[in-house]
Amino acid sequence: MSSLIPFSDEESQDFQALKKHYEEILRIIEPNPDREGLERTPLRVAKTLMDFTSGYTIDPSAVLKSAMFKEDYSQMVIVKDIDFYSLCEHHLLPFYGKVHIAYIPNGYITGLSKIARVVDVFARRLQVQERMTYQIKECIQQTLQPLGVMVVIEASHMCMQMRGVEKQNSITTTSDFTGAFNQAKTREEFMNLIGRK
Repeated sequence: MSSLIPFSDEESQDFQALKKHYEEILRIIEPNPDREGLERTPLRVAKTLMDFTSGYTIDPSAVLKSAMFKEDYSQMVIVKDIDFYSLCEHHLLPFYGKVHIAYIPNGYITGLSKIARVVDVFARRLQVQERMTYQIKECIQQTLQPLGVMVVIEASHMCMQMRGVEKQNSITTTSDFTGAFNQAKTREEFMNLIGRK
């Protein structure tokens, strides 16, 4: 997945502080923290974490508005199988999977790539899956004012796979919806169209 924004300035105070913290962490957990293989690790990890949390610097509503068009179309629009990677805020371990989104326009549509970009914005924050599902739904509903929105996220959580219960094949599914999707028939149509029952 490409970065939402370029890496933060390596000379910035925040970046340097993050790098220094990782140097200290290595000194605590690694018997030989000065060995060659670890020499640039604090720098690389600081860059990675800044990238993985770059969603805080972006307004997701502005993303949708940047390609918002008046259009007389009022049938379901679905963008499915949007890949995402995020960090669980409880353990700072990744969770990843797919997001499926539908909305029913009410005078306005947005560029399809902007829907996927909104997913990236919320995924690039410290997250829990339930909140991320709600935030994506609310952003689309409040910005486009459609007749309804539905969001389904299916994800694997490394905090469940690598530690704790260590259940490698577990999948967590969350959903949230508004408006027309309060009708069971409309939700069922969406689930059928994304290949879920």
